[in-house]
Amino acid sequence: MSDYNWCHNPDCHKIETQSRIRGSGDNKVLRTVKIRVGSHWIRNSIYSYFCNQNCLHSFLNKFRQEVANIRPVKEPSETPIQVEKTKEESYRYRHNDNGDYQRVPYQATRMTIIAKNNS
Repeated sequence: MSDYNWCHNPDCHKIETQSRIRGSGDNKVLRTVKIRVGSHWIRNSIYSYFCNQNCLHSFLNKFRQEVANIRPVKEPSETPIQVEKTKEESYRYRHNDNGDYQRVPYQATRMTIIAKNNS
């Protein structure tokens, strides 16, 4: 694998920043950003293909339908779970007419999701 990639946003070279200016004299151009992918973090992330969030989101906006068609979702996915409900004493705060707050207890229901063992 090369140590560099070019930004995959087809409009990267149109963004007017000083870091994209290349050439000498009157032969100046705006060039697509070259991304160094040497670090482990960048090599394993989307930013090995896009120079920044602006280019990533511009690409996704321009090619949203094509990206969605790579792996279309026609029905929802589901994961079997178990739910454990517990009652706990908690507090709310009520505003009084004199500008103070009064702490008022109540019974709260907490639901904890427990993953089912699918093996």
